Amino acid sequence: MITPEKEAEILRVFHAEKWRVGTIAEQLGVHHYVVERVLAQAGVRPAPASRSSIVDAYLPFIKDTLEKYPTLTASRLYEMVKQRGYQGQPDHFRHLVAGLRPRRPAEAYLRVRTLPGEQAQVDWGHFGKIAIGRALRPLMAFVMVLSFSRMTFLRFYLDAQMPNFLRGHVDAFTHFRGVPRVVLYDNLKSAVLERDGAAIRFNPRLLEIKKHYRFDPRPVAPARGNEKGRVERKIRDIRQSFFAARSWNGLDDLNSQAITWCTTVAADRPCPEDKSRRVHEVFVEDQAKLLPLPGAPFETTEQLAVSVHKTPYVRFDKNDYSVPHDRVDRTLVVLADPKVVRIADGTEVIAEHPRSFDKGAQVELPEHIDGLRAHKKHAKGRSVLDQLHRAAPSVQPLLERAVERGAIVGRLTTGLRRLLDGYGAQALERAVRRALEEDTPHLGAVHQLLETERKERGVPPPIHIALPDDARVKGLIVRPHDLDSYDQLQEKSHDDTDNA
Repeated sequence: MITPEKEAEILRVFHAEKWRVGTIAEQLGVHHYVVERVLAQAGVRPAPASRSSIVDAYLPFIKDTLEKYPTLTASRLYEMVKQRGYQGQPDHFRHLVAGLRPRRPAEAYLRVRTLPGEQAQVDWGHFGKIAIGRALRPLMAFVMVLSFSRMTFLRFYLDAQMPNFLRGHVDAFTHFRGVPRVVLYDNLKSAVLERDGAAIRFNPRLLEIKKHYRFDPRPVAPARGNEKGRVERKIRDIRQSFFAARSWNGLDDLNSQAITWCTTVAADRPCPEDKSRRVHEVFVEDQAKLLPLPGAPFETTEQLAVSVHKTPYVRFDKNDYSVPHDRVDRTLVVLADPKVVRIADGTEVIAEHPRSFDKGAQVELPEHIDGLRAHKKHAKGRSVLDQLHRAAPSVQPLLERAVERGAIVGRLTTGLRRLLDGYGAQALERAVRRALEEDTPHLGAVHQLLETERKERGVPPPIHIALPDDARVKGLIVRPHDLDSYDQLQEKSHDDTDNA
């Protein structure tokens, strides 16, 4: 900013003394941009200096190209001009193109008003990632906002794939106890597979849920985010008013807090369309005009055909789930929801597991493993290393670091197996992690850490009893012997001595 006195002096010397812009800037100690701005505000356009430039010969080509392709990048245009003989530098050329590029005229938007129960807007919000075991899952927020009342539904999922997209709709309609007639979306793949102008190819699963709830899915025009500004503003509000500095214990707890926020804080705010009333008051009108819910909710169970090879496991969502050993070498079907994974062979459900969102986990039923062992008479179970890895995942990096220091793997795994039998999987995992943190990856350190924890807990030391894997030994009953017989033997020994 410059003073009014200096602005007046710039205009005086320009008009009265006929000074050029550069002379005014130098003599008054201001930048030449400031001089040009003052003259422009006064309606004066100084005549450009009559200096030739190497770009002058290319200006007609540059202007004509920008007229045809107004969004063509300066770097691509520079290469085109350079091929035609231009010798200038790219930085100066970019500055030149910025002044020549046609500007899109500013566009005014109408404020869109909707009727009660008429419209909802849907979008995803990304809220970082969360660690679950060895997996790093995206935390995605499904948000639906009723356009008339601004009543909000918020639920978090561990991805934005089609199954969760459908679950978000079902949960939102259930929460609102009705269905809006129109639902607006961005052109995301869960809604629109292909678009060419007004020709739209919807995702088939979206058409299925449309048929079930009888609403009209409507993607907004490309580059027209203002058409669904209500949900975009609500996502910004969720980041600031709900998610910031919030603590939560697991996804279920976070979603429970989200619903509470939707029905209290978000619902108690003034409605943007009618500041005299709260959102929950206007929602009464909205809900009265919503379409009724069908008799049963839409089925959102994931279905996936999977192949079982030699090992009796199916791979689903980065984890392995066990199946009976007699179902190998065939194709099965996984039926999954956020809580349970069921595995079917035709119409028969042959396994049901709690769903894991870990990575590389083996989710097993004991009867599956026992059945496989009984089927294979000579099977000795899984290897020691495999059992250690399943019981204490941190054993693997411990072994790797120990091998780097010259440890013998067989001796180390045998010792860790004894510690696993004596102290348990959880205690071994804690001790191995501590050993890695302290950079002491050897058996003695792990044993010492286990003993220290055992003494702190006041637990008696473990007793190792190794019996042969023989049914005759395991079923053997040892009866305690009467110690009086030893006294009789001792008396007999004394009698024999006396007689001698």
